[in-house]
Amino acid sequence: MSTQLAVGAHVEQTDPIAEAVARKTSLVQFFLGDPQSYKGPEIRYEGGAEALREAAASAGVDLYVHAPYIVNVATTNNRIRIPSRKLLQQHMDAAAQIGAKGLIVHGGHVGKTDDAAVGFDNWRKAIEATDLKIPLLIENTAGGDNAMARHLDRIAGVWDAISAAEGSEQVGFCLDTCHAWAGGIDLGDAVDRIRSITGRIDLVHANDSRDTFDSGADRHTNFGQGHLPADEFAGVVREAGAPVICETPGGAAEHLADFAWLRDHL
Repeated sequence: MSTQLAVGAHVEQTDPIAEAVARKTSLVQFFLGDPQSYKGPEIRYEGGAEALREAAASAGVDLYVHAPYIVNVATTNNRIRIPSRKLLQQHMDAAAQIGAKGLIVHGGHVGKTDDAAVGFDNWRKAIEATDLKIPLLIENTAGGDNAMARHLDRIAGVWDAISAAEGSEQVGFCLDTCHAWAGGIDLGDAVDRIRSITGRIDLVHANDSRDTFDSGADRHTNFGQGHLPADEFAGVVREAGAPVICETPGGAAEHLADFAWLRDHL
């Protein structure tokens, strides 16, 4: 693994710096509060946002925040879309306060019978309505009916729509290897094809998949224990050349084993 390529993990949020040290890494991702709640972000680090920002800077650790799973700014359902936009802004503000390098959010979906174009335009509106203080990284998803970011043509639809929005230069892409595989994107040329759509890959979520190709199932597993072809998996990481976050089961020991597997295969 090249010295330039940073590899870290999704960790428990109470003390992300200690989690980074335990994994011998300079890169961690975590939630701010409950990923299934509309209650808004919560900083559990002792001393709050400023203390976490200072501790990360002192330790040389880059922080990434994952927005709650329930955020869906694409939907035509006002009772979900409006709270989702509010929640996205709240997490954007909190992530900026702690000095995070990016806020990752899933692409979301529209209803089964909805026109995807409405979802694309809702993404444009969300970008224009949000004060993007740090990069917002849209992540591809594994399944979901009428998903906005499962298939390449849908990712292209989202990108075309948001590229017209004010603030779109602050929007990047997070490529999840498990989601791509389970979502039916061939890993062999995934990086080239996504770059041709978005112009960029800002972060890689490196995850093996418990399920088969195009299964639509979002179930991560540790490296070498799932269905991803090892060479193609490593190829995505190598070609993307972006910071890497492992969202695999277990704690520091399991993550260190995943890091080692990746080094061996790169």
